[in-house]
Amino acid sequence: MKALRIIIGIIVVVAIIFVVGSFFLPKTYSVSRSTVINAPDSLIYKNIADFNEFYLWNPWAKMEPSAKTTFSGTPVTPGHQYNWVGKETGSGYMKIESLEPNKKIDIELKFIEPFESVADTKFDIVPDGNGQKVTWTMSGENNMISKWMCVFMGGMDGMIGKDFEGGLASLKEKSEKEN
Repeated sequence: MKALRIIIGIIVVVAIIFVVGSFFLPKTYSVSRSTVINAPDSLIYKNIADFNEFYLWNPWAKMEPSAKTTFSGTPVTPGHQYNWVGKETGSGYMKIESLEPNKKIDIELKFIEPFESVADTKFDIVPDGNGQKVTWTMSGENNMISKWMCVFMGGMDGMIGKDFEGGLASLKEKSEKEN
């Protein structure tokens, strides 16, 4: 009986630390990576805003090519959507919210499984020397679970920064090869 009280006491203390500690962790996150691509802005734009093309360079499709994917809506227009369901990548969708031709793509990214969350994802394309600087940014709000995941995994930057770098390298390779 005494051992049971000790175990319950430990569980209560851990729960209190978990809840109270979450108030001191960041409420929001933002991850951003950039690269310069030596290709026309219109080509880079198409490779991002047409999810049929996006699929060919996106790091998570490469991580789990067996994930079930579907595309709907007209490519390169608001409402165009990319849905996925996978064992490693979970399930979710990306939907184009707004576009500024050859300059900006704003995407709603919703994860459904394993944890539900919504993020704002943007791609900005600006001239840089003989190429285009492409910046990929994802931002959102941390819920209690994601706050603690970030503590143990180096923050959202630590969790997805390398994926962004790999994805931009693949976008660069694809766009420069097509140029």
